[in-house]
Amino acid sequence: MQDAIGPDQFFQRALAEGEILLPKCDDCGAYHFFPRVLCPHCHGAAISWKQAGGKGRVHTTTVVRRKPERGGDYNVCVVELDEGVRMMSRVEGIAPGEVVIDMPVTAFVGEAEGVPAVLFKPSEG
Repeated sequence: MQDAIGPDQFFQRALAEGEILLPKCDDCGAYHFFPRVLCPHCHGAAISWKQAGGKGRVHTTTVVRRKPERGGDYNVCVVELDEGVRMMSRVEGIAPGEVVIDMPVTAFVGEAEGVPAVLFKPSEG
């Protein structure tokens, strides 16, 4: 399925189809993110793509302040997924200041600046 495209393009194509795929090294078994051609853990080149479980916790968070006429404040965070990788993103569905460290979140494919992106929402219960 990867053909002659690079790992970034492969990841973006999956997002465009509504899937969140993570690269996993076939040599050492570790997930990694951002997508790349060599495993950053063992430098192996045998990489396969696995569906992300979608569960994680907020690792860091901040609020970016903007004037209301420019869209208002928004959250920027780093989420650590259960697979062990960290992604910079944002949590939607709650006020930016209500996002806290260690908050359980669930990933979904949304849109950021007109392109598909991995976004998060607070987990249920």
